[in-house]
Amino acid sequence: MKKSLQEILKLCEEKEIRIVDFKMTDIDGRWRHLSIPAERLNEDTMTYGVGFDGSNYGYAPVENSDMVFVPDLDSATVDKFAAIPTLSMIGDVMVIDRPANRPFDQYPRNVAKRAAEYMREQGIADTMVVGPEYEFYVFDGVRYENTALSAGYQIECREAEWSAGRSGNNSGYQVSHKGGYHISLPLDVTNDLRSQITLDLEDWGVKVKYHHHEVGGSGQLEVEVELGEMTAMADATMAAKYVIKNDAMAFGKTATFLPKPVGGEAGSGMHVHMLLLKDGKPLFYDENGYAQLSETAMHFIGGLLAHAASLCAITNPATNSYKRLVPGFEAPVTIGYAMANRSAVVRIPAYAKSPMHKRFELRNPDATCNPYYAFAAILMAGLDGIRKGIDPHANGWGPFDCNLYDLPEEEKAKLGGLPGTLGEAADALERDHDYLTEGGVFPERLIELLVERARAAEEKIARLPHPAEFIMYYDL
Repeated sequence: MKKSLQEILKLCEEKEIRIVDFKMTDIDGRWRHLSIPAERLNEDTMTYGVGFDGSNYGYAPVENSDMVFVPDLDSATVDKFAAIPTLSMIGDVMVIDRPANRPFDQYPRNVAKRAAEYMREQGIADTMVVGPEYEFYVFDGVRYENTALSAGYQIECREAEWSAGRSGNNSGYQVSHKGGYHISLPLDVTNDLRSQITLDLEDWGVKVKYHHHEVGGSGQLEVEVELGEMTAMADATMAAKYVIKNDAMAFGKTATFLPKPVGGEAGSGMHVHMLLLKDGKPLFYDENGYAQLSETAMHFIGGLLAHAASLCAITNPATNSYKRLVPGFEAPVTIGYAMANRSAVVRIPAYAKSPMHKRFELRNPDATCNPYYAFAAILMAGLDGIRKGIDPHANGWGPFDCNLYDLPEEEKAKLGGLPGTLGEAADALERDHDYLTEGGVFPERLIELLVERARAAEEKIARLPHPAEFIMYYDL
């Protein structure tokens, strides 16, 4: 049920709210914000919005960079991380126009909403349901620098095995390399932090399925949330990253969603579970299909695999992403699908058996992505597979009931693999993006900008001296 302005004003009075904070998403998927006194929240705010200069958010220039933010009252949440009582809201960004303002087509939340509208216009489904898994590392401290004189980083993590011989307050309880999966107390020193994160997410309206320590012995954690409508879950992902980082700070620690912050340890992904509904009924279930998946589901998978390389530029947009997508770890690198096989790009969970829970997951994304763009792109790839009837089995992408890393090299070559660098992903997106621009979901200028930014990031990293190069080549 939609909240009214009067209900929000009453909430402000009850909670003694002094500040209303508006959170907006930039092109990279970071929250930025501006605040107003609570007394300034009124009907004009909802009609005319709050003006700001959108040129500083990273988007491609438009004819008028003066934009307005219109808050979504249903997103109103008391922000516990602000010292002064603050009500937080997200919303939509509009371009100032006549006779009426229009949605800014590059704004992430607007892209996700348009993707859902396009799905309904096609008559394929009316709801895209997703469930992301948030993997991240929590350290006691981190230092890094990259100047003309020096470059490097240092991680402090008392639970990591490398801290066993360090002086100071050392309990001797360290987690072994890749030995952290579901580890218990007293080794699991972040248990209370994860519980606090869970409670704060629930207060924020994000329903948590469970939390646990992940494989990485140097502080890798996971919080998995319940599935929900695509745009709402992109909202939830932004909130989750905000809560996780701020709760870590409150505990005297620091959280990072870098896919590969620790060399040789397990990488952090953001596996995305998904299913489609129409008139409240699941479209992915067929009792007689492979893994009980329907033809619609298989064609959706076909679309994901057909566009897997170009999707990476959006679902894995950091140079660091491709330090995780390497052979030998759980992160997939070979394009294929299978049931209960964690080496496949698309995995069908064996435990999801009922019609309403029948789904699959895309395993390559990571949380450096802009969730609105990522979920929208995933939906558009799947819809393209449905429209074109792309059969993943006929294309030789599976199903595979073996570890794809163990396939002979000639078989891997037939399958193809994910890009090995962000630059390769950018090239793939430049070649293959018509499925994204269908229905005006992703503006062509936004695609061009994403490609440009990816290549610029790749070139920047490639030109910087690496500390390992001193070890390998200094004496030559």
